[in-house]
Amino acid sequence: GDLDKVVNLLLSLSGRLARVETALGSLGPHAPAEDKVALREKQRLLAAQLEDAKELKEHVGRREEAVGAMVARYLPAEHLQDYQHFVKMKSALITEQRELEEKIRLGQEQLRCLHESL
Repeated sequence: GDLDKVVNLLLSLSGRLARVETALGSLGPHAPAEDKVALREKQRLLAAQLEDAKELKEHVGRREEAVGAMVARYLPAEHLQDYQHFVKMKSALITEQRELEEKIRLGQEQLRCLHESL
């Protein structure tokens, strides 16, 4: 459960940070200074939160290793391999699910824009 939450947090923060950086890059030279300052502050905060989330993921990883060592004492080798595979695949699948959700959201937005333009 913690792995799910941490991976989702990392993906959310990195996505938000990318959007802020895109917004900063798209500001023209005549953009209001307060807009630039607000976006830079948001960028700074998101970058700090992303670093904290990375540390949290490392902590969860260390805890995962400790749990894995404990589980290894009680599970037969076949079940232990299944458990290790499950743990490895879980974060990859969460990431893939998030990417697919983002693609769906983008496709829906494009469809909406097409309908409006017609």
